[in-house]
Parts: sequence; structure tokens; C-alpha cells
Amino acid sequence: MTIDDAVQALTTLIKQVSPSAEVKTVKISEEEARMSVFVGEADVQAIREATFQPVLKYLNEEGYDIQVLVYDKDHPPEIGD
Repeated sequence: MTIDDAVQALTTLIKQVSPSAEVKTVKISEEEARMSVFVGEADVQAIREATFQPVLKYLNEEGYDIQVLVYDKDHPPEIGD
């Protein structure tokens, strides 16, 4: 399994929980990626819970550090000052 495979599996899982989720991924290296997920407020916690164990599994078994950051699409994080 590559980190790209792991990211794709997480994306599929996220879309199963929230089909309207917008997922933006930044591959930092062959072992590290950051996924920003934008969903409605009602789906934020469900996605955090659904991705928690898989992310730990990828870290412990494959050595992949994949951060899944979940945001309410109606209140996205502010960028810059």
C-alpha cells in the first residue's frame, strides 16, 4: 500500500459518511499527507470518528502520517491575519 492508496481509502470512507464532503489533499512526502475536509456541521463529528482508527492504523502499520482536519464548511478556518 502506498500513501496514495491510504488517502484514496480515507477519501472513500469520508464520502460514505458525507457524500457532499469536499476533500482537499496535500501530499507532503511519500510518508506524510494532510487532508482538509469541508462538510456541514452535522457531519463534522461523524467524519472525525470514522477516520480516527484508520489514521492510527496507517501510522502504526504503514508508517504513514496522514492528518485529517475536518471543518464546518459554513465556518471554514481563517487563513492569514
